[in-house]
Amino acid sequence: MSLRAVYFDLGGVIVRTEFQAPRQHLAERLGLEYEDIVKAVFAGESSRRASIGAISEDEHWAAVVDKFHLPASDIQSVRDDFFAGDITDRKLLDFMRDLRKTVKVGLISNAWSGLRPWIVSQKFEDAFDTMTISAEVGVMKPDARIYHLALESLSVRPEEAILLDDFIENVKGAQEVGMAAIHFVQPELAMKELDKLLNKTR
Repeated sequence: MSLRAVYFDLGGVIVRTEFQAPRQHLAERLGLEYEDIVKAVFAGESSRRASIGAISEDEHWAAVVDKFHLPASDIQSVRDDFFAGDITDRKLLDFMRDLRKTVKVGLISNAWSGLRPWIVSQKFEDAFDTMTISAEVGVMKPDARIYHLALESLSVRPEEAILLDDFIENVKGAQEVGMAAIHFVQPELAMKELDKLLNKTR
């Protein structure tokens, strides 16, 4: 059966932390290790709750700075410094826009409530036919339900779709519902692998 839809993760795929220095400097300023600050932002209870829409992204960041014993007035500067080393892969986005000429393109992201407006502000919502964001649907990868919601949004069956994701557990989650999946490690390699799979089914 031919592939009719390609789904991309956002963090670690389209947007990647290419420069660790800003986050390292923030950690040092707060008297923390790099891993500690990453865990506080992405792996704490408030992040989990924000990722299923139980609290807003702003409430999550308020909890983070409170954990660091900082005043609420520091929220914006902590956020800015934490993400200062991230880059948006514009070449990949162009590849995705080109893909949309022949297949449907979707997003499946474990993310907080601010993701959709941020994508709009960065002017790349046109790279997607649909966006399935965990905070909006109340469930996170690798739970099978989020994959099924994404598939339904593009009216495709699991065997007609493929996911690119940097977390192996999310890749396995997609495979368990019957989708193809690529473990995204290096952009050029992932694109070559995707091209190969698409050409096989054309």
